[in-house]
Amino acid sequence: MELAVLCLSFLLCLVLGVPVAFAIGLSCLATFAVEGLPIATAMQMMVSGMNVFSFLAIPFFIFSGELMLHGGIADKIMNFARSLVGHWKGGLGLANVMASTLFGGVSGSPVADTSAMGGVMIPIMKREGYSAAYAVNVTTHASLTGALMPTSHNMIIYAFAAQAAAGVIGGHVIKGVSIGDLMFAGLVPVFWIMVCMLGAAYWQAVKFGFPKRADGTSMVERFPGWTAVLHHFIASVPGLMVIAVILACVMLGITTATEAAAIAVAYSLCLTGLIYRTMTLDKLVKALAKAAKTTGVILLLIGVSNMLRWQMAYLEIPETIEAALLQATKEPWLMLLYINIIQIFLGIFLDMAAHILITTPLFLPLAIQMGVGPVQFGMMLLLNCALGLVHPPVGTVQFVGCAIGNISIGEATKTAWPYYLAIWIAINLVTYVPAFSTWLPSLITGHPVL
Repeated sequence: MELAVLCLSFLLCLVLGVPVAFAIGLSCLATFAVEGLPIATAMQMMVSGMNVFSFLAIPFFIFSGELMLHGGIADKIMNFARSLVGHWKGGLGLANVMASTLFGGVSGSPVADTSAMGGVMIPIMKREGYSAAYAVNVTTHASLTGALMPTSHNMIIYAFAAQAAAGVIGGHVIKGVSIGDLMFAGLVPVFWIMVCMLGAAYWQAVKFGFPKRADGTSMVERFPGWTAVLHHFIASVPGLMVIAVILACVMLGITTATEAAAIAVAYSLCLTGLIYRTMTLDKLVKALAKAAKTTGVILLLIGVSNMLRWQMAYLEIPETIEAALLQATKEPWLMLLYINIIQIFLGIFLDMAAHILITTPLFLPLAIQMGVGPVQFGMMLLLNCALGLVHPPVGTVQFVGCAIGNISIGEATKTAWPYYLAIWIAINLVTYVPAFSTWLPSLITGHPVL
């Protein structure tokens, strides 16, 4: 009875268009009422879910990304990418992929990445002979790499959700997950995704003849010369250095991830305010307001998700799901395939933060039984969540891109399959080839990372 109330009330709220955070909270409160449990317990779970020191890194990473966004760093990265590959067939599309990937490492947010790069590149691409659907798909799918970059606040959320992970894999004892390991684990998958996106963007540009004039003839930019490429690269390096600063601080043990995030904010302020001199008081206020708004939304999602986690544990839902999957198959490869399919399905409806917090305790213990460590599983989960950001009907990132490109979700989705395929291949490589996500952190830390 209680499970039916929890599920049906949540689905009803989604159908009525209630935001996901409120839908989760209202469905949990309804279940508490049916169970006769005190509402004060629900509030305690909600507050305790947000009252975690490690979560201080979230507003810092978000604010750092907003400073870079409003400080004009995106323009410098875009200029470098365009000077390097803009003269190739489909050059603006390729430049968009590179710039979106690089800025994803600076912002750590696919939505911010799409807003920054999409706001600049999509109108330019439409004006210079590219279809709106092509421009939107290239931007939105390349921006997903931000979820796996060291500046991603979603890694902090996953590390918290996986802190209770325990088990033994290949003689190695698993106890929690290191944020530093996660930061390095995402770099190889990000590079792979960028390469695949470049291939998909180039293939579509050749197939549809992009860019082309109104009369159907093709037009391609001239190569500006290596001097211009070097000039734009040097201009973009200070912005990209924020990634190196965070990785160096964590890798060398100088700071924790939270302190590294605070350093990233100080670096971003100095860079945009003193070096580039692009940060005005008006832009700073906008960055603060957007960071505060985004942080509020994420913390609300974290709070209600913790309430839902408590409710699921009370109803023994994780044990039920684990038993059902183990009954369906005991083959590790098939079990992991089932988990990925379920994750992709849930990603259609859930926001990324809620998705991570709700599904980590459900599937991570089972993944450890199948020989998948918390770092590898984290990359699986983040990639599955990222795919949900561009998949209708929720698809937050795709909505932002389509709004900028002034096209419908359906029109963009028709030609998005090569980019979906690239992400799906990356998900399977992370799932079935452990070294794809664990080799780099193992090499850097000098100990096996699972």
